[in-house]
Amino acid sequence: MAMAEDDLYTKDGTVDYHNNPAKKNETGTWKACPFILGNECCERLAYYGMSSNLVVYFKERLNQHSTTASNNVSNWSGTCYITPLIGAFVADAYLGRYWTIALFSIIYVITLVQLHKKGMTLLTLSASIPGLKPTCQAKDSCHATSTQAAVCFVALYLIALGTGGIKPCVSSYGADQFDDTDEVEKKHKSSFFNWFYFQSI
Repeated sequence: MAMAEDDLYTKDGTVDYHNNPAKKNETGTWKACPFILGNECCERLAYYGMSSNLVVYFKERLNQHSTTASNNVSNWSGTCYITPLIGAFVADAYLGRYWTIALFSIIYVITLVQLHKKGMTLLTLSASIPGLKPTCQAKDSCHATSTQAAVCFVALYLIALGTGGIKPCVSSYGADQFDDTDEVEKKHKSSFFNWFYFQSI
């Protein structure tokens, strides 16, 4: 009987969201992984889809010179790779990985939605609402006001903050779904990372 009870719980000390010992048949393994992989895939698609067009957007819509536009994109991209320090600190010191991913995903999505009709919101709004969208007389003659440019940059740096909370937590949170003391789950963990990096490409 004692052996059956021992097999009921994970052996690596994992707890559920109520801080009770995690039951093997109710938590972890592949149950949560599609959501983790889906979140990461959507975040990467949004990030790379947006970042690949920023220089052109800055040049054509914000009327920036090529060097200024490239510099602004480099600064933003660099910020996206520094903000994971903030996300990692918040996760380790205060919220844990799950709540950090949830909170920063909300920041990311709301910002994206604001930007583009409820998905990357703020950034979408700055590109589509007439008052926030730079006025253009011809293709290369757009003039953004300081408010329009500010809304665009606030949205971009909120996205950088959002990605900073997701990036340091998501891979280790996925690894947490598997019990290292169980040989079958150990193999599944390797498979998880194969899928994680495959969909991140």
